[in-house]
Amino acid sequence: MTNNIDTIFDHVTFNDKGLVPVIAQCQHSGEVLMMAWMNKEALMHTIETGQVCYYSRSRQALWRKGETSGHTQELVSLTLDCDGDTILAKVNQIGPACHTNRKTCFFKLIDPSDHTITITQDVQPA
Repeated sequence: MTNNIDTIFDHVTFNDKGLVPVIAQCQHSGEVLMMAWMNKEALMHTIETGQVCYYSRSRQALWRKGETSGHTQELVSLTLDCDGDTILAKVNQIGPACHTNRKTCFFKLIDPSDHTITITQDVQPA
């Protein structure tokens, strides 16, 4: 494999807004931590620095995970799905992954039998 970043971009299918969804997964536990978006610049920054960087659609700017909270993601690996339109980022998560101060962003369990939602995680202390 080549180190040429353009070769990597040739294999990633960005949507019409120039973004690709990224699933962050804990390297140690396998737990899914969060989903966010990357543009080419965020992907390049992630590859070059080893610190995961996303693109904030609401702010329309790069969002370096942990830049304000200190809850960073150290990159372990990036894997493309079969279509190249989703990235799996295996990470070493430092602190909670969710902006609600929970371990993961996936903490609202839907029960289809009675149409209820149960909160499955407590907020982690600061």
